[in-house]
Amino acid sequence: MALTREQLAQRVAQEFKDGYYVNLGIGIPTLAANYIPEGMQVMLQSENGLLGMGPFPLEEEVDADLINAGKQTVTMVKGASIFSSADSFAMIRGGHVDLTVLGAFEVDCQGNIASYMIPGKLIKGMGGAMDLVAGADNIIVTMTHASKHGESKLLTECTLPLTGKACIKRVLTDLALLDIEGGKFILRERAPGVSLEEIAALTAGELIIPDDVPEMQL
Repeated sequence: MALTREQLAQRVAQEFKDGYYVNLGIGIPTLAANYIPEGMQVMLQSENGLLGMGPFPLEEEVDADLINAGKQTVTMVKGASIFSSADSFAMIRGGHVDLTVLGAFEVDCQGNIASYMIPGKLIKGMGGAMDLVAGADNIIVTMTHASKHGESKLLTECTLPLTGKACIKRVLTDLALLDIEGGKFILRERAPGVSLEEIAALTAGELIIPDDVPEMQL
């Protein structure tokens, strides 16, 4: 069956490595802060000027002045630092973030991403997405495989305004983990109980299915 938001966050946290500086985008990516593997040192960066975010706070820990880029209250780990958003974006644009985790509306098999607007709908703004996709080499997108209407979000070509071009190499959906190589989606893992046929039916872009596609370990 399809992964829940929490399971998506749990799986994406497996992409972290000891010593990484990681930026978590708004939505599902922020939940990954709760699933950093035990004993691993990861510094989570937020473009509003915080390095060293911890898990979401318990009710008694909430500090209304301590928020992430999505205006959610957060905690800080030992050694955390608070600085201006200008310094935070200098860190992002300078390529000093080891891994960026973003949500998206669409991703295509050329590695293009559309993540910030749907024409005709009110949006809050771009945020740091364009800077993140331009300044990071290692990006993973977390998203649902299909829209609520059952339409694929992994396309041959994005239909929405692009956030970045040819910048996405790995996508984690509620059905599968896929790499983008040579203009194709390569299926690497499938969600527990999800069939190869179901994934293929909901992937509009060209999909390569290797002989052995293991189930995700959560």
